[in-house]
Amino acid sequence: MVELKTDSSIDAMHAAGQVVARALTAVRRAAAVGVSLLELDAVAREVLREAGAGSPFLGYRPSFAPTPFPGVICASVNDAIVHGIPDGYRLRDGDLVSIDCGATLDGWAGDSAISFVVGTPRAADVTLIDAAERALAAGIDAAVVGNRVGDIAHAIGTVCRGAGYGIMEDFGGHGIGRHMHEDPGVPNEGRPGRGLPLRHGMVIAIEPMLISSGRDDYHPTPDGWTLRTNDGSRAAHVEHTVAITEAGPRVLTSRDGL
Repeated sequence: MVELKTDSSIDAMHAAGQVVARALTAVRRAAAVGVSLLELDAVAREVLREAGAGSPFLGYRPSFAPTPFPGVICASVNDAIVHGIPDGYRLRDGDLVSIDCGATLDGWAGDSAISFVVGTPRAADVTLIDAAERALAAGIDAAVVGNRVGDIAHAIGTVCRGAGYGIMEDFGGHGIGRHMHEDPGVPNEGRPGRGLPLRHGMVIAIEPMLISSGRDDYHPTPDGWTLRTNDGSRAAHVEHTVAITEAGPRVLTSRDGL
């Protein structure tokens, strides 16, 4: 069931989303050659602590997971697409890093992700991240009252496929509110005009995940969480929490504070 949020609830979700935005900004600033993923997780934890916020990631254990998630960020490097566990790996020059972070504040959740390169970037990685950002922007632009979930999926998929990138078939965006994962599911590829109608008060996380080789296949690693590309190609993941309103899409995790 999809819960429609009131305008005041959306404002509260914006407050949670801004904690996520600050955490991602702090992690991005701290990321440098030689810094460990555990150190980046500690940076995000401090931002959450200062805000009086909790983490919907820490201790999360869906049905597929062998163990509860141990961090407040997902840190996925190079061929890891999503759900990377922050560990002692130290960043190297040219690493492509995707950081996913969530926060809960006053009972409401926010969820967002960024991708960036540490040190000297490869041109191909810059192009990949740019396509991911364009796909996210296209999905947000389609998140308007009167459209359907399929319109968001089609907008994202058109950018991804048009740039020659692969898409994870079984993973995508989701509703969000009191819980990090709620209805509806928001695929990264689909047919326009299909799916659930978008209404004022719906809040969703839109999150393109792109595979550079153009292939869609991936596999879980032995940790039971990290998903990696089958061919070792690099991946990018970006995400925003977005409220659908009569005035247009409102990005609750924007990193410009608006």
